[in-house]
Amino acid sequence: MGETSEESPQEVAAALNELATGLVRFLLSDRQGMSLTTAAVLSRLEREGPVRLTALAAAEGLAQPSMTVLVQRLEAQGLASRVGHPEDGRVRLVGISDAGRELLAERRHTQSARVADLLAALPEQDVRALGEAMHTALPIVQRMVQAAPRSRVPGDRPAP
Repeated sequence: MGETSEESPQEVAAALNELATGLVRFLLSDRQGMSLTTAAVLSRLEREGPVRLTALAAAEGLAQPSMTVLVQRLEAQGLASRVGHPEDGRVRLVGISDAGRELLAERRHTQSARVADLLAALPEQDVRALGEAMHTALPIVQRMVQAAPRSRVPGDRPAP
């Protein structure tokens, strides 16, 4: 993007995409033995609490059989567990375990440390500029993402 403050929405979108893609690629280059899907499922469980497997599959855009296999693997690793529904004892919900929370915290710490190492190589004025930009941009991007409808990528099948 240029130096002008009148970038078009398309230019802003392209810059945000470039930023997100570059940072995600860097962070995923050291996945710590965890797939992006696994991390996303654990993060959702941590953020939203126990949920039905069918709802979890739909929210993550996975087929229910695929989510069942993933949840079984997470249970076997002690990262998730099935718990009873507080209002309907017949229903089982998937929840994150303490070990799952600890693993996510370690992963976030490691990722933050990797980015901090990148920042340490920059001049102080660049770090300050990025800090100011993040202070402004992060809340806006968070609101934008929260307000956006969950859209499918063209060609994707809807979740069951």
